[in-house]
Amino acid sequence: MMTAVPDPPAPFRPDRTQVERLYGTLWETTTDAVLILDTDSVIVAANPASDAVLGYRPEALVGRNLDVLQHAHHREAHRAGMRRYLASGVRTLDWRATETVAVRADGSDVPVDIAFADIEIEGTRLFVGFFRDISARKQAEQALSDERERAQTTLRSIADGVVTVDPGGVVTFINAAAEQLTGWSSAEALGRNCSQVLHLAEDDHAVQALVDLAMAGGAPRQLGDRALLVRRDGDVFSVEGSFAPLLDRGARPAGVVIAFRDVSAARRMAAQLRHQARHDHLTGLVNRIEFDRRLRAALRSAGAQHTPHTLLYLDLDQFKIVNDTCGHTAGDDLLRQLSAVLRTVLGPRDVLARLGGDEFGVLLEDSTPATSRATAEALRRAAADLRFGWHGTSFPVTLSIGQVDFADAGMTPIELLGAADAACYVAKEQGRNRIYAYRPEDEVIARRHGEMEWIGRLNRALEENRLQLHAQPIHSLHDGRVLHSEVLLRLRDVDGSCVLPMAFIPAAERYGLMPTLDRWVIRSVLARLADPAEAADRVYAINLSGASLGDESLAACVREAFDEAGVDPARVCFEITETAAVGNLAQASALMAELRLLGCTFALDDFGSGMSSFAYLKHLPLDYLKIDGGFVRDLLVDPIDQAMVEAINHIGHVMGLKTIAEFAEDAHTLARLREIGVDYAQGDALGPAAPLHPGLDRALR
Repeated sequence: MMTAVPDPPAPFRPDRTQVERLYGTLWETTTDAVLILDTDSVIVAANPASDAVLGYRPEALVGRNLDVLQHAHHREAHRAGMRRYLASGVRTLDWRATETVAVRADGSDVPVDIAFADIEIEGTRLFVGFFRDISARKQAEQALSDERERAQTTLRSIADGVVTVDPGGVVTFINAAAEQLTGWSSAEALGRNCSQVLHLAEDDHAVQALVDLAMAGGAPRQLGDRALLVRRDGDVFSVEGSFAPLLDRGARPAGVVIAFRDVSAARRMAAQLRHQARHDHLTGLVNRIEFDRRLRAALRSAGAQHTPHTLLYLDLDQFKIVNDTCGHTAGDDLLRQLSAVLRTVLGPRDVLARLGGDEFGVLLEDSTPATSRATAEALRRAAADLRFGWHGTSFPVTLSIGQVDFADAGMTPIELLGAADAACYVAKEQGRNRIYAYRPEDEVIARRHGEMEWIGRLNRALEENRLQLHAQPIHSLHDGRVLHSEVLLRLRDVDGSCVLPMAFIPAAERYGLMPTLDRWVIRSVLARLADPAEAADRVYAINLSGASLGDESLAACVREAFDEAGVDPARVCFEITETAAVGNLAQASALMAELRLLGCTFALDDFGSGMSSFAYLKHLPLDYLKIDGGFVRDLLVDPIDQAMVEAINHIGHVMGLKTIAEFAEDAHTLARLREIGVDYAQGDALGPAAPLHPGLDRALR
């Protein structure tokens, strides 16, 4: 049995009363201003929204001409348009949604959409005008336009090249920087595939592939580190860049933005800096840091594959004579000439390094002892054949060479260098200009190893916490108050005896242990200063070695140590020796500047011992100048020493530095220092060095 389908409801057909009620509701509630005008443009009716949109109450508009809402330049155009329309005989006006500006009652402008319709009511021809306030829309449009202009201006002005492409990789935008970088103008680039405009040397399709990946993955992609862009004119340069998807309102990829820049100069600079970090600035040879790295690699090779290698330690004989006779400029020239000569002897795989001063290292990889000996001999002869002359004076050039052959990893790099150094030392002792091969059982080498044994003893002392700190006060010569105390390092030997630094510091300096010792002292002193029992105004002076001055990581280490200990950096004064400062002037200046920013102060120790020029003082951010004790000790009996103390004190004061005299051993010396005007002094006359309290040892365990 079929179910009957109901008839659709009859359409609603309002009667006249309902229609009038509907239009009345619309008239009252619409947010558009609605005006009814006669053929003379006189307003005969206005709805309530006229107040909100036009600022006129409806009754205020009735009877007034439409031109009250128009600017003067619009009025005549409106009148002329109405005359033409009325004369045309057309009965249907279709003037829809035209943007214009209406004049509100208060004289302000309001942007509106206007529409007019031609109607007839009870035989009278009228016009209905609709005025919609579009202020919010215009503001939004203006904001969008401003934002677009800002974006366009930014893209035009930034130095990075910017290219946008559609999902197919076709260029849709290219900024001025990209035009310059690629050699393609905007007019030429638009509509071309991105791989044609952004042509990479290594892969014709790499750019399109990155566009596809960015589109597919929805995440930015990066050009490779070695990307090379080929300009339209054929020039090639290094670039870095990113490919980021452009998302539509539905967060779907709609294209890709490619941003890139020329990094040729930056990469050249980086390469230069890498080269400088690994090479000696004077000779262009590999430096100590890079040589150590390659030596470690050779040791790993020897340990894993038993590959035979040889280390040669070269020391220029009597180099000091050239420096003392002709000056450091001549010495530098000799080192450059010698380096060039030695290079000619070595093969492409051999590593020649300047280890310091007049010392060189050679690493001969995959070389038997006999072959290495022949190479060492060739190096010795090449140096002997070099006749160095300077302003008419000729100097013989000879090398003492220590040779160490190794085919396993039985020694550390430090031990290996120590063995080669010891062999070189023996070569010098035996008359110079010769080669000495290292043999562990050699008695002569054994004696030399006595120095190197200190390295093991020092490392054990560090492990067993047998290093100790002493401190000696520094007094004002004017009021007797204590400026600060200089921290001095001691070693407690396994038998309990106290070992002074002069016994182990030379070995630590020679074999690269000073940075470790310096850091231990810094941490220990900060632990002491962090002790609540310590006076809040106590300041300690800490000595820094020349090796630490060249340690690029030291500043960060010190900053971290201050943060961990919670100690005010102003409570630490770092002391550096004159010879260390002069030998590492650039590094010393940089380190001092960085630590002074923290609040630390600096003293230049042993000033005058190196007989250096005062000129370099201008390049060091110092607070104190410590007069070398060698001048102070005989101040009362040696007029030259007295003159030196007076000169150093004077130049220190001229430069705004406070002066400190070392080795003030008696009251008469103190009195004379006061007469000269020295600011501070330290020595047994004022108080000897004494151990810091035992609580420090407990704090450090």
